[in-house]
Amino acid sequence: MSITSLVRPYFEHRYRQLEQVEKHPDDTQRQILQLLVSQAQNTEWGTRHHYDAIKNYDDFSKNVPITTYEDLKGFIDRMRHGERDVLWPGRVKWYAKSSGTTNDKSKFIPVSKRGLSAIHYAGGRDVVAYYLHQHPKSRLFDGRALILGGSHEPNYNVPESLVGDLSAILIENIYPLANLVRIPPKKVALLSDFETKRDQIARIAMNANVTNLSGVPSWMLSVLSHMLSISGKQTVSEVWPNLEVFFHGGVAFTPYRHTYAELIPSSGMHYMETYNASEGFFGLQSDPTDKSLQLMVDYDIFYEFIPMEEIGKEHPQVLPLWGVETGKNYAIVISSSCGLWRYQIGDTVRFTSLSPYKFIISGRTKSFINAFGEELIVDNAEQGLAQACQVTGAEVNEYTAAPIYMDKDGKCRHQWVIEFHHPPADLETFARELDLSLQHINSDYEAKRSKNVTLQPLEVIVARPGLFDDWLRSKGKLGGQHKVPRLCNDRKIIEEVLNLNHIG
Repeated sequence: MSITSLVRPYFEHRYRQLEQVEKHPDDTQRQILQLLVSQAQNTEWGTRHHYDAIKNYDDFSKNVPITTYEDLKGFIDRMRHGERDVLWPGRVKWYAKSSGTTNDKSKFIPVSKRGLSAIHYAGGRDVVAYYLHQHPKSRLFDGRALILGGSHEPNYNVPESLVGDLSAILIENIYPLANLVRIPPKKVALLSDFETKRDQIARIAMNANVTNLSGVPSWMLSVLSHMLSISGKQTVSEVWPNLEVFFHGGVAFTPYRHTYAELIPSSGMHYMETYNASEGFFGLQSDPTDKSLQLMVDYDIFYEFIPMEEIGKEHPQVLPLWGVETGKNYAIVISSSCGLWRYQIGDTVRFTSLSPYKFIISGRTKSFINAFGEELIVDNAEQGLAQACQVTGAEVNEYTAAPIYMDKDGKCRHQWVIEFHHPPADLETFARELDLSLQHINSDYEAKRSKNVTLQPLEVIVARPGLFDDWLRSKGKLGGQHKVPRLCNDRKIIEEVLNLNHIG
């Protein structure tokens, strides 16, 4: 009997539980809120905000302010120094290091023992539960899982306390039995130097029976490409004939889809998107025919949402899950058993279904271009690039874009720096198709492009190979879960990228 057949009943039982949760998501969320409040009422934060008097969502929304990292930074720093019962009961030992998209400052997101289990590992369990239910002939556990992770380091020299990439924290604390079906070994997985790690992972993995992959598409692609170069094989399928699924997240998969199809030309290959951030595991692709992600409502996370037009206001409108509508962009606000309270994580989503609650990640609250009223978000950019690639046969690896503000002649435009896996035969055609697609997708962009009065046609600059890796390396962010900021409303990042484009 195979290992997969032995563990399948456990995951099928969880799948049946998830089916029941889907029927009562709003009640489940109300129960989660009461659980979180009751657990934290004797913490410093809970006492300060009168958690003992909170009986329902209205009480919670009145007593507790909307927060950002800057609001909680002082509390978190005290926790990192070993203080107990600050934002969450007891002492929190682990902190996920998360970089902002517009500056070099790091955020240190607390990861409590309960949150690690009831949020992050719960997400990994449920990804497998959905996948095995969808694929009854799967042999997932009869081979190895190649899981990419970052690295960690001691936290302020506090005993047993660590700070680093969330993926490194997950690997460090993974169930011992899981190591029997996972590669690379922990000492390699947690190496800090990405090039060394990539080489060692490739050499270990090429001799293993790998059935599934987990990681960020850009970093996994780098490992796979290196493995092929040292193995002499043409495709990944030649190395791993039993490979059946890639569980991916961190960045949009659209720019990488065609490249993966070329590297893994197997009709039995599957792809499943997840939404696992430093702040929590929020969603997964429960239906392979639907790119929307299902919101996971029975973890230790209570969700709220700020309509896009309310973002930045001193007193924005905030909605619980049962107040959202489809087709509108919202900033996500979470409260969780990691000690984040009414915390804006910086991502925006758009719901595609309310029964069950399904959504797409539409962008970030700080990752957009709105220099001239065009309101271009990351979701627009991804769709536009996909259309331009389809028309021209190009493939995009990485990109970033920013506005060029009005010159002395009153001319302004968007400037894109794109690193191609396969460049288009004609760059002007690609730029024109991207521009036309953005106009079709975004009416505000279309209005500003009308007759070239406000916005001139966009400009595409071809990045040299490895440019964005070099930029990440210059920031100390190469590898792990770090990613290139896609859209910026100022030119700080794009100027840094352009300066590096002439080096190397």
